Amino acid sequence: MDQRRHQRVSVRFHSSFSSVNRVEGEGHVVDLSLRGCGILTQAAVHPGTTLTVRMHQSPDEAALTVQQAVVRWCRNGRIGLEFVTLQPDDWVRLQAIVKDLTRQPYERTDES
Repeated sequence: MDQRRHQRVSVRFHSSFSSVNRVEGEGHVVDLSLRGCGILTQAAVHPGTTLTVRMHQSPDEAALTVQQAVVRWCRNGRIGLEFVTLQPDDWVRLQAIVKDLTRQPYERTDES
């Protein structure tokens, strides 16, 4: 049973992450919501770890940074994160990205 409060949408964004405990890694964000994401990664990360996550929607845009994201689960090379802290500008960007991704194809602008 899915206990998420926010719908996740499928994406494919390059990501990198790190923690104060020297955990570092890269991967691909494969689903995204306003409150979390799933990342495919080869890095060894454990539940409860707090990470700083950088998501790159495209190579020519600045990364969207989640200052604090807590690893909630890990399995089969995938980690599930809950977003805890974002700067206001990154929060606005995240909302815009998720809103655009949840629009029906006929609602999207040509810029999307």
